[in-house]
Amino acid sequence: MKPYQKVSIQECGEPLVAIPLAKFAVVSPHPYAALGAPYGQFSPYFLRQTVVEKLLQAQTHLQTQKLGWQLQIFDAYRPISVQQFMVDHTFAQLANAAGLNPQNLDESERSRLQSQVLKFWAAPSPNPHTPPPHSTGAAVDLTLIDSGGTVVNMGSAIDEISPRSYPNHFASDPNPNASQYHQNRQLLSNAMSAAGFSQHPNEWWHFSWGDQLWAYQKGGSAIAQYGNAHPLSPISISP
Repeated sequence: MKPYQKVSIQECGEPLVAIPLAKFAVVSPHPYAALGAPYGQFSPYFLRQTVVEKLLQAQTHLQTQKLGWQLQIFDAYRPISVQQFMVDHTFAQLANAAGLNPQNLDESERSRLQSQVLKFWAAPSPNPHTPPPHSTGAAVDLTLIDSGGTVVNMGSAIDEISPRSYPNHFASDPNPNASQYHQNRQLLSNAMSAAGFSQHPNEWWHFSWGDQLWAYQKGGSAIAQYGNAHPLSPISISP
C-alpha cells in the first residue's frame, strides 16, 4: 500500500463525462488501446465532471501564458482491467530490456522489476479502499502542444520508467537543454496547479483532482471524493 492509499474516500457519486476533445489536442490513436488494452466498450476519454471543468480551466490558464498553446490528452479514465494490462506490459518491457524472460524469473529478479514498475504504476487493486488513480476518473496524463501544433519537448517520454520522469529531474541537470525541459514542465505544472490539480511525485505528466493522491498532497484532514468509477453505460473509445 502506498501512503496516499490510507486516505479515506467519501464517494460523491459524480458521473464520468466525456472530455470535450475538440477543445484539446489528443494523442491518437490512443496509446494503450493500440497495444491491445482491454477497454471493451469503454473509453479512456472520460473523467469525472468536476475534473473536466478544471481541465478546461487549466487550459485557459495556459493560454494566458502561451497564446495558442494547448493541453494534449494522453490518457484519462482507465478500467482496472486496463491498469492490470499496462502493469503487466510494462513489467515485460523492463524484463526484456534487461535480457530476461518475464515468464522465467527468480524471486529477486521479479521483486526488483516489480519495484521499478510500482514507482510509476499503481497496483491494479479491486479493493474499493485502494483504487488506482486513473480508475477513479480523477487522473489525467497529458503534455503540451505549442501554437504551431508541435509537441513540446519535456525531456522524456510519457510513461518512461526512469528518474528522468520525475517532475524536477532537469532542475539542476548540466545538460544544455535541461533548463528548457524544466521550464516546459513548469509551464504544464503551473497551468494544472492553477486549476487545483495535484501532480504525481514521480511523473511530470500525471495530474489529478479529487482522488486519494490529491487529498494526501493537500494534507490536513482532506478526504478523497472519488473511488472506483463505474460507467453506467458503454462509452465509445473513439476520440
